[in-house]
Amino acid sequence: MKKLMLAAAVIATLGAAGCTTAEQTGVGGAAVGAAVGGLATGRVEGALAGAAIGGASGYLIGRAADRPGYCRYRDQYGQVYTDRC
Repeated sequence: MKKLMLAAAVIATLGAAGCTTAEQTGVGGAAVGAAVGGLATGRVEGALAGAAIGGASGYLIGRAADRPGYCRYRDQYGQVYTDRC
């Protein structure tokens, strides 16, 4: 059960490579929530509840990181910063 949940979390996270920041954090949150909920309760219902809570939380956090009109830039030293596009 643990290996199956870990594999599902990895596959879901890799599938979100072309998504926005909000979508990526939503998928990551759902994967982590499902793993934690499943491991904590040992039941599918716990994994589903964890996925729902983690997905919603991750999406909201990612949505806050996406700011319309701003772009991410990387300078010559590798530091990432945001500024108006």
